[in-house]
Amino acid sequence: MNPLLVYLLLLKATMTSFSGLGSLPMIHNDFVDARHVLTDRQLNTAVVAGRTGPGPNGVYVVSVGYLAAGVPGAIAGFAAVITPAFLVIPLMRWAGRRADTPRVKSAIRAVVVASAGLLLSVSLPLARDAITGPFALVLVVLTFAVLAFTKVDSLWVVLGAAAVGLAARLFT
Repeated sequence: MNPLLVYLLLLKATMTSFSGLGSLPMIHNDFVDARHVLTDRQLNTAVVAGRTGPGPNGVYVVSVGYLAAGVPGAIAGFAAVITPAFLVIPLMRWAGRRADTPRVKSAIRAVVVASAGLLLSVSLPLARDAITGPFALVLVVLTFAVLAFTKVDSLWVVLGAAAVGLAARLFT
């Protein structure tokens, strides 16, 4: 895939989201559904690769670029991740004077709700691909319960799930 196209698609996704995985629905649509460059499994792999290392949550975009176009794609993904940071300062200066109006607040709330819906809609196919059996389903339910109902840091949950997965693999 052309690295310039990878950059433009990833830039579109990162510019229209405001959280780490907020760009995931657009990336899924562009790379998995529309262009068939990646599979759900490869997108899952990119998200895991980006989320396990240190750094911002949106760094998985670099992995998506790599899987789509190799090293030039990874460079394009990195450029797409950092471009919004260079554009946000003038945008914040322009929007800062208008942020207290009821219209702007309502628009921001609507975007947040729409983003949550989009994230849920793309998470379901990715979850279906990742949950491969009863053991994985139990692990998903347990990790969700720990994260939702306790104050355990997500790092410990990920490390615990990895340890349980390795133990299960060794003893089966």
